[in-house]
Amino acid sequence: MLPLAALGAARGHLFPFVPVLLAVGIGLYFALPSEPPLRLWAGLALLCAGLAAFAVTGPEALRIPALALALVLGGALLAGWRAHSVAAPVLGWRYYGPVEGRIVTVDRSVSDALRLTLDQVVLHNVAVARVPLRVRVSIHGEGPEMAPVPGTRVILTGHLGPPGGPVEPGGFDFRRLAWFDQLGAVGYTRSPVLALEAPAPGAVLAITRLRMRMSAGIRAAMPGEPGGFVAAILTGDRSGVGQATTEALRRSNLAHLLAISGLHMGLLTGVVYGALRAVLALIPVLALRWPIRKWAALGALAAAIFYLLLSGGNVATQRAFVMAAVMLGAVLFDRRALSLRSVALAAMVILIWRPEALLSPGFQMSFAATVALVAVFGWMRRHRASAGQKKPRAPRWLRAVAGVALCSLVAGVATAPVAAAHFHRIAEYGLVANLLSVPLMGTLVMPAAVLAAVLWPVGLDWIGLALMEAGTRWILMVAHGVAGLEGAVRSVTAPPAVTLPVLALGCLWLILWPGRARFLGVFVAVAGIGSWGLSERPALLIADSGALVGVLGPQGRALTRPRGEGFVARNWLESDGDAADQAQAAARLDSIEGGAAGFSFAGAQWVHLVGRHAPDLLSRYCRPGVVIVVDFRLDGPVPGGCQVIDTRALAVTGARAASFHGTEVLWRHAHQAAGDRPWTRQR
Repeated sequence: MLPLAALGAARGHLFPFVPVLLAVGIGLYFALPSEPPLRLWAGLALLCAGLAAFAVTGPEALRIPALALALVLGGALLAGWRAHSVAAPVLGWRYYGPVEGRIVTVDRSVSDALRLTLDQVVLHNVAVARVPLRVRVSIHGEGPEMAPVPGTRVILTGHLGPPGGPVEPGGFDFRRLAWFDQLGAVGYTRSPVLALEAPAPGAVLAITRLRMRMSAGIRAAMPGEPGGFVAAILTGDRSGVGQATTEALRRSNLAHLLAISGLHMGLLTGVVYGALRAVLALIPVLALRWPIRKWAALGALAAAIFYLLLSGGNVATQRAFVMAAVMLGAVLFDRRALSLRSVALAAMVILIWRPEALLSPGFQMSFAATVALVAVFGWMRRHRASAGQKKPRAPRWLRAVAGVALCSLVAGVATAPVAAAHFHRIAEYGLVANLLSVPLMGTLVMPAAVLAAVLWPVGLDWIGLALMEAGTRWILMVAHGVAGLEGAVRSVTAPPAVTLPVLALGCLWLILWPGRARFLGVFVAVAGIGSWGLSERPALLIADSGALVGVLGPQGRALTRPRGEGFVARNWLESDGDAADQAQAAARLDSIEGGAAGFSFAGAQWVHLVGRHAPDLLSRYCRPGVVIVVDFRLDGPVPGGCQVIDTRALAVTGARAASFHGTEVLWRHAHQAAGDRPWTRQR
C-alpha cells in the first residue's frame, strides 16, 4: 500500500501529470502496428468512462490510479478520433496534367524552390470524390506571373503523386504528417503558373493581404537576408530567406529564431505587457485604483492574437499562442504566470486540440525548454527563500547577464537530446551562438518590432525597422561565423524508438514528483540515454524507388550513385551519424561504372542498375547467385537465373533494410513496419 499512500500524500501536486498521461496514451496510439476496429474503440470509450466515474465515486485510495488509467485511455481516444476526423482523399497514382486550385500558403522547399500549397483543387478527368483537399507543388521552372498571394486561384501543368513513405523501415513517415495536414498529393511543375482569379474579399484574406504587403514592404526597406529574416519572424513568410542562411542558422543552433515559436510570442507579449504596465504606472489615478497589471495582460493578449493572425497561424505559432495565452490568463486570475501548472495547462490544451503535435520536434523542444526553465528557476527561488536570502547580492547588470546565460544553458541542455534524435546533429557551439544572439533578440529586435508597429500609422516605422535591421545583421553574422567554424556540427546516430520517450518520462518524473521518490527518474533517464548506444543501423538499405542502394562498410555507408535520390541519401547518411555528402559516400564504392554499381553482401554479389540503359544491362549481369536491384518494372521473365528486385516488388514492400543477427540476415520492409494505419492507406 506504500505506492497508494504516496499518491495520497502527493494529491495536491499531481495536476502537471495530466498532460503526461494524455501523452502516454497518444504515444501508444501512434505506436500501434494496426488501426483498432470500431468495436474496440467503443469498448475503450466505455472503459475510459467507467474509470472516470470510478475516479469520482470509488474508494479514496483507488481514485488516483483509476483517473490515471482513464487519462491514458483518453489520450489514445483523442488521437484516434483526430486521425479519423481529418480523413481526406489521397492520390493513389502518378498524375500529370492540369492542376487548378487556390493558393493557401507560400513557402520554400529544402532545395530552396518556391512551393505553393493549394486547396479547392481541380484535376483533369479525376472524380471529385477522389481529388485531394490540398496539394503541394514545388515550382522548378518559371515562377508565377505575379507574386503569389494566398487566395489567388491559379492553374499549372504539374506532376503529382501520393505523399512519400519512410525512406527506410521505421523511419520518419511523411504520410502521417501529410494526413493530419489533409495534404493528399505532392509534386512539382516546370510550366508557368498562371493566375485565374484574384483573391476574393473577406476578413481572413484581408489579413493575409496585409501580411503579404508587410512582408514585401519589410524586404523592400531591408534588402537581402536581413529583410527576409525580419519578414519571417514578423509575418511567418520565409520565402525571402535563402538556403545558405537557413543552413547556417541550423549549424549554429539558431534556427529556432527563424520559426515563430514560444520565444517570439513570449518576447512580444513580454515587451507589450511591460511597456503597458510601465505607462499605466505613470498615471497615479490608474495605478492606485485599478488593476493595471491585468489591463497590461489584456493588452499583451490582444497583441498575441494579432501576431497569431499576422504570422499566418501555422501549427507552431498556434502552439506558442496557447502557451502565451495560458500565462497571461494566470495573471488575469491572480496566479503565478510561470509555473509548472500553467505549463501543464498549455500542454493539455494543445494535446486535446491537436494530439499529433506530440510527435513534432517543435512541441517536444518547446515544452522541454519551458519545463526545464520553470523547474530550475523555481528551485533557485525556493533555495534562496529557504536560505533566508531575500535579495540577490550581485549587481543588477550582472544578474541580467547571468540570467540570460543560465536560460541559454538550461534550454540548450533540455532541447539537445530532442534535436539530436530528430535531426541527427549536435551544434557544438550552439550555446555560444545563443548567448551572443538571444539577448539581442529580446532586448533589441522584438522591442523594435513593437516600436515599428506603434509608429507605423504615422509613417515613422522606419525607426523600428532600422533598429531591427541592426540586430538582425548581428544575429546573421553570428550564425554564419559559428557555422563556419571547424567542428561546428557533430553528427550522431539515430536513436532507437524508445530512447526519447523513456528519457522524457524519467526527466518529467524527476521534475514533477514532489517526494524523494522523484530521484527514481534519474535512473529512468539514464536508461533512456543508455539505450541510444544500442542503436544498430541496417547493413543494407534499398530505396522504395529502386534508384539508390546503400551498403555499410568500414568507412561508413557506401552509396551506389553520386547523384539522384538526394533526399533519401541525405536521410540515410544523417541517420548513420555520417557527415559525408552523397558524392563522398558514393566514392566509397569501388565498382561503379556507367549505369551499374556492384558490391558483395552476405556472401552474394549485388548489382545496382539505373538509368535508361539499365534494361539492356540486365542480361549482361544476370547469372545465378547475383542479386540485381533496378529502378524499373520488369515485365518479362528474369534472364540468366539471377534474383531481381524491381519497382513492382518494392511497391509491395516499400524501402527495404537488411541487418545481421549473428550469421543470419534479417530483412525489414517499410510498409510492414509502418503498419495498417489511416495514413498508410491510399484512398
